[in-house]
Amino acid sequence: MTAETVLSNARIVLADEIVEGSLVLRDGFIAGIDAGSSRIGEDMGGDYVTPGLVELHTDHLEGHYAPRPKVRWNPIAAVLAHDAQVATAGITTVLDALRVGMDEDADLTLADIRKLADAIEDSVAQDRLRADHFLHLRCEVSAPDCLQAFASFDQDDRVKLASLMDHAPGQRQFVNLETYAYYYQRKLKLSDRDFKLFCEKRMAESARNSAPNRAVIAAACHERGIVLASHDDATSGHVDEAIEQGVRVAEFPTTEEAARASKAAGLGVLMGAPNVMRGASHSGNVSARTLAGDGLLDILSSDYIPFSLIQSAFFLGDMVEGISLPHAVAMVSKNPAEAVGLTDRGTIEQGRRADLVRVRVDDHVPVVRTVWRQGRRVA
Repeated sequence: MTAETVLSNARIVLADEIVEGSLVLRDGFIAGIDAGSSRIGEDMGGDYVTPGLVELHTDHLEGHYAPRPKVRWNPIAAVLAHDAQVATAGITTVLDALRVGMDEDADLTLADIRKLADAIEDSVAQDRLRADHFLHLRCEVSAPDCLQAFASFDQDDRVKLASLMDHAPGQRQFVNLETYAYYYQRKLKLSDRDFKLFCEKRMAESARNSAPNRAVIAAACHERGIVLASHDDATSGHVDEAIEQGVRVAEFPTTEEAARASKAAGLGVLMGAPNVMRGASHSGNVSARTLAGDGLLDILSSDYIPFSLIQSAFFLGDMVEGISLPHAVAMVSKNPAEAVGLTDRGTIEQGRRADLVRVRVDDHVPVVRTVWRQGRRVA
């Protein structure tokens, strides 16, 4: 039996315009867009209807699994809690970022990461989840066990994205050692002497492991069809290296120089939605809001606050000159979907998946009222 739903009296956010009218959903897909239509259906009350959001890099799941030091939650329960929060924030497709490669500051182990991946895959198989979940491997290439951890995902066909990152002092995000000290010395409660030894060890690991691990992982990703991302590029030289490795997404460039070089090379420039809302990076790096205004931003990620994704799209569409709401919504739907090859979603268009979000704006804050994935209400 054909399942059909009509959403009427909606402000429909298309790829390049907003139209008032009705949407017809049939068997999980968008069957029709009727601009100006007053046909009878579920009344949206003049609310916006946007495509379902697509999230490429969220570290949010790990906090549900390890909410306190040495505390571990049931992995399936952690996945369900995470899934509920992302779905009610309007995210219908999410790439859960899992760390690959550990060091002494990591609270989780490879066994923990594998448990989370298995819980995601089992929950997908058992149809427990509201959003569509895939995997993003955050590869800490300076870590001695990075390749061993990466190999543990050889059989996972839900891996869509792998990012190459190096958080050692003096590298990329932490070129400024004062910033590194502020973050890590306080976090690990180290004396000045112990912090110096910690930095020396991390820098030696980076010098020894980073380049060979990048090469092996890049080659494996190309062979398996996994999209490759750079992470925290700071210079045009970093971008040149990324291009040589076949990178397609530039995650969180830390300077305008790197963002501009990435954009010129055709890479999708991804920045954090919390950075947009705060007006600055928490690490003191380049402002995502500035990059957006300069036309250097393609994709937004919620990073550590799921709701920031929808919030930043409406903020940019309302507050940043030269960025329309359809343009901003594309940064959280169409652009990220296309970046990882999910071409069946991300925009409201006939024949695409009926992944949709009903949004009302109150006092400049978007309120997610209803979420559909493949035409089925999930929030």
